[in-house]
Amino acid sequence: MKYLTLVNIYENLEKTTKRLEKTKILSEFLKKINEKETEQLVLLVRGQLFPTWDQRELGIAHKLLIKVLILVTGKNEKQIYDTLKKTGDIGETAEKLVRKKNQSTLFSASLTTQKVFENLRKIASLEGTGTVDKKLQLVAELLTSAEPKEAKYIIRTIIGDLRIGLGESTFRDAIVWACFEKELEIKYDFDENELIFPDKNREKYDEYINKVQESFDMSNDFVAVIEKARKGITQLKTLSLHVGIPIKVMLYKKAKDIKDAFETVGKPAACEYKFDGFRIQLHKKGSKIKIYTRRLEDVTKQFPDVVKATEKSIKKDCILDAEVIGYDVKTKKYLPFQKISQRIKRKYDIEETVKRFPVEVNVFDAMLLDEKILLKEPFEKRRKMLENNIKQIPFSLKLA
Repeated sequence: MKYLTLVNIYENLEKTTKRLEKTKILSEFLKKINEKETEQLVLLVRGQLFPTWDQRELGIAHKLLIKVLILVTGKNEKQIYDTLKKTGDIGETAEKLVRKKNQSTLFSASLTTQKVFENLRKIASLEGTGTVDKKLQLVAELLTSAEPKEAKYIIRTIIGDLRIGLGESTFRDAIVWACFEKELEIKYDFDENELIFPDKNREKYDEYINKVQESFDMSNDFVAVIEKARKGITQLKTLSLHVGIPIKVMLYKKAKDIKDAFETVGKPAACEYKFDGFRIQLHKKGSKIKIYTRRLEDVTKQFPDVVKATEKSIKKDCILDAEVIGYDVKTKKYLPFQKISQRIKRKYDIEETVKRFPVEVNVFDAMLLDEKILLKEPFEKRRKMLENNIKQIPFSLKLA
């Protein structure tokens, strides 16, 4: 696909604030994607180069983008910063500067989505001597061939902010519209901004929305969801949890008071302490252990002590919800989150920070344990399985 085709979709999505209109625009785009292009186009239209849980990064700083624009447009640093000050957006800055350059030069060969996708992905794999220059050249190669508005979205993709107002729920609905339009008799009235389908299909439409949402919740992968949806609604059932692929965390509902809480969850109910730590998702498959934050960041390297604690306390494969809490070695009292927060981003001197800020893992739920998916099991059963499968070690790993 020509990259300009995708850029036109970006523009149309950015122009409207109407959610239904965005859904229609996106659904028409999804219909046109062929099987070979599904991964790259689904990721690109969401402003991504890798799945959400993939930790690969481009590592392109703001200053490097300025250097690229100097190289590609022939403008000096002051001219670029002056333009940036006016636009407030480095993507729009690139668009303006490339437009001025292109007025006096011939366009190069048209960019394809594959070329943009491959060049930007290559950047994430670069290491060693000369990495910065290689990154600069890969971006410059794209911008040299880009039309002005293509340059804008290439830069926005690099910084991870397309600014087109495309949320997960809109993408979910667009999959339903794209894959089940005829079956559900879906129509969209642009003038009235109204979704139209027969009353008899209302319940079915809601059911399909819920099934697509559930599939995404299980897989955290819209590429996989749309690939299954194309084959029929029943194929979505084949998507499941996988150890090593984190899923979005479920947040507790807030209650006004104890009475309100019981009215929400019913009786009997389980009560737990609210610790001042940070939430993790613990994945274990054989000897391989991964630790993710609530934002799905892989922090396994930062917490070798949690890895060791997991090895000692848990033998079965699992995906667990837990809270990591810091404690004082001498007093054994729990510490506030601020004391251990620096461990999350720490990349160096990890052994030293482990000694200075030891932590305890408090496991409070299980999503998968001993090859059994537990998402639809009652909490009482999930808790019992945790009790039967976890060896509790105080100030190491225990049940909440």
